Amino acid sequence: MDFGISFPQTQIGNDPVVIRNFVTTAEALGFERLTLVDHILGAKDARDTPWAVHYTIEYGFHEPMTLFAWIAGFTEKIQLVTANVVLPQRQTELVAKQCAEIDILSGGRLVLGVGVGWSSSEFKALGMDFSNRGQRIEEQVELLRRMWCDQLVEFEGQWHGMSDMGMNPLPIQRPIPIWFGAMADVAIRRAGRIGDGWLMSPRTKPDDVMKAKIDVFREAAHGAGRDPDDLGIDATVFAEDRGPNEWLSEAEAWREMGATSVTFRTSESGFTQIDQHLDAMRKLADAVG
Repeated sequence: MDFGISFPQTQIGNDPVVIRNFVTTAEALGFERLTLVDHILGAKDARDTPWAVHYTIEYGFHEPMTLFAWIAGFTEKIQLVTANVVLPQRQTELVAKQCAEIDILSGGRLVLGVGVGWSSSEFKALGMDFSNRGQRIEEQVELLRRMWCDQLVEFEGQWHGMSDMGMNPLPIQRPIPIWFGAMADVAIRRAGRIGDGWLMSPRTKPDDVMKAKIDVFREAAHGAGRDPDDLGIDATVFAEDRGPNEWLSEAEAWREMGATSVTFRTSESGFTQIDQHLDAMRKLADAVG
């Protein structure tokens, strides 16, 4: 099992020096992936769920494609994972082009994590249909893979059409891996059917509920004629008011349930200074060895 680190979007601030130091420290400590959540617009008030308090205009969110293009220039090994881009509220062809560019600049280190999103008001503001996002994301993924692999694309779908067009340059990875963020069973099945991996909701624990959902994922993959063992499953371990023993114990529980990687999340853990995030990262890296 490998360990990634979640970029603390809402807490890191806007100083490029601080951002760069966080990323280079993570890479130097041996974290294998940097994950980055996506949120384009913030609302005045939070939705009535505990976690939505961090998704208002009071909290900053750096744009994933722009930030990863910059990060690609001063990193060498760490994988760059969007977790997750809300794909149905973005133009598919533009996402394909942006991802190809990041993949080139990073030397083939991009993983596109995608999700259907939950904010209907954000979709409306961006001029996208919230009601059909589940159906559209499947067509989007199909088109993305075609655009990353074929110089000229012929595509006629329900929402996308293209004839003898393509993009140049193409990415290094053909296609770029696509992982799905999913919690509802319908989305988990989608990840098993057409994804390269599944980014489990960070607000879960390695319990019987999640064991059942992992079974849903594997059964969907098998039903689509795929080997579930070829697909990745990423779980999240929060730092919170705990230490390395608790972090590693939870990571091991996830591994035993079938997770192939763990993302360590220092955000939403009660930290008030970036040094606390860095200290937690160092403690976990020391414990892993």
